[in-house]
Amino acid sequence: MSSAAIIEQKKQVVAEIVEKLKNAESTMIVSYNGLTVEQVTELRKQCRENDVHYCVLKNRLFARALAELNIEGMDSLLEGPNAFVFSEKDVTAGPKIVSTFIEKNKLTSLEIKGGLMGADPIDVKVIKDLAATPSREELLATMVGCLVSPVSALVSVLDEIAEKKESAA
Repeated sequence: MSSAAIIEQKKQVVAEIVEKLKNAESTMIVSYNGLTVEQVTELRKQCRENDVHYCVLKNRLFARALAELNIEGMDSLLEGPNAFVFSEKDVTAGPKIVSTFIEKNKLTSLEIKGGLMGADPIDVKVIKDLAATPSREELLATMVGCLVSPVSALVSVLDEIAEKKESAA
């Protein structure tokens, strides 16, 4: 393959990374050094099942994509073997999956280094806070429960009043 073809191929990969970053609610950078093939396969499976994309990319290409989007302050995270976790639909999905996977498997070989929320750099603490936050669906279910609760209480009171009137008549 000619050097021009290789450069063109790298430009294509950078364009794909830019697109993933634009579409992601959150992006995490994780160091996966020391994971077994089985562990990586299981983590990828869990990500796929939750509409999260886990992939290994060259740090240089990821850095170029960041530069194209004018995102700064991430260079120190792009050292060593890294995987990237893109959450497109739910900002908490990727952080939850990776954090739970680390805890469940008691891993020291999988380390969250940092990431992005939209185009803003975030640190490990923010990612752990995201992992502890209920998902969008959980929050919506809680909200619906709060809205339905007063209505069902009102219906119960009205039923009791109607029953008392019927029994008095």
